[in-house]
Amino acid sequence: MTDHYRQPGWFTRNVFNRLVQWLTRRGLSVWGSRVLEVPGRKTGEPRRVPVNLLTFDGGEYLVSPRGHGQWVRNVRANGGRLDLLLGKRRIAYVATEVTDADKAEVLRSYLTRWKVEVGQFFGGVGPDSTDEELLAIAPKHPVFRLDAAG
Repeated sequence: MTDHYRQPGWFTRNVFNRLVQWLTRRGLSVWGSRVLEVPGRKTGEPRRVPVNLLTFDGGEYLVSPRGHGQWVRNVRANGGRLDLLLGKRRIAYVATEVTDADKAEVLRSYLTRWKVEVGQFFGGVGPDSTDEELLAIAPKHPVFRLDAAG
């Protein structure tokens, strides 16, 4: 399943993501948005992408609705180290990947919050779906628990 990824369309890539990133970099969080910054695994150059930071059950999580994309691969290659930016504020984290078996409630919470924005990437599975349905799509959607870096 690690090859599952849905490319963003032109509008998302060139308008929506850039607008959200621009607003977030100026300190305006759009529905919990942050800008994830992680070194590229090939170039080492900083790569930035807007993400939705989920606060759930006392923890902070990142979910990749589109699948195993570039930011996911870069986070893995960087040993889980990443920064989240909101305005001038930068917080360093260490991300630990959540096992597929433990994703159901995190995915449910994520879909409860952002289904309108990302529901199309979950194949008809939503916040009211059964645990079995959520677990069936879990391998397609990486989830990382974030802990503040030392």
